[in-house]
Amino acid sequence: MLQEILKVLENDARMTHKQISTVTGVSEAEVAKTIKQAEQEQVILKYKTIVNWDKVVNENVFALIEVKVAPQRDVGFDAIAERIYRFPQARTVYLLSGTFDLLVMVSGKNIQEVANFVSQKLAPIEGVQGTVTHFLLKKYKEDSEILMPKEELKREPFLP
Repeated sequence: MLQEILKVLENDARMTHKQISTVTGVSEAEVAKTIKQAEQEQVILKYKTIVNWDKVVNENVFALIEVKVAPQRDVGFDAIAERIYRFPQARTVYLLSGTFDLLVMVSGKNIQEVANFVSQKLAPIEGVQGTVTHFLLKKYKEDSEILMPKEELKREPFLP
């Protein structure tokens, strides 16, 4: 039941308890109780709006930064990850497998602000061995939402 309710909310967090009840077949009172408990237990952390910033005047620059770190004794990657995710510029931080250990999504007012964050805040952290910064040029899809407008195919008809 919890997973059904969470999937419905993940798809549209604006749905009312009554709407969720209709979709899931769970009583409205049980939906409300389940959601409240999930919020208290921090299963539900936040309700989110996905914004297509390309349609709004936006001066932010986004970058994905691959970070190579030396894990610390007894805490592995967690302590360095915590230092990084506490910076307000760090919007998302993931532990990865592969060549790099952490992936950090950051935002800044311009490229220079992101570059300063990397060189003055991120790179000097003890245990950080290297970074690679990728600036985001265009978003096509975010959190399962397609951000590009659907365009009709404009092709010339095939004539034999």
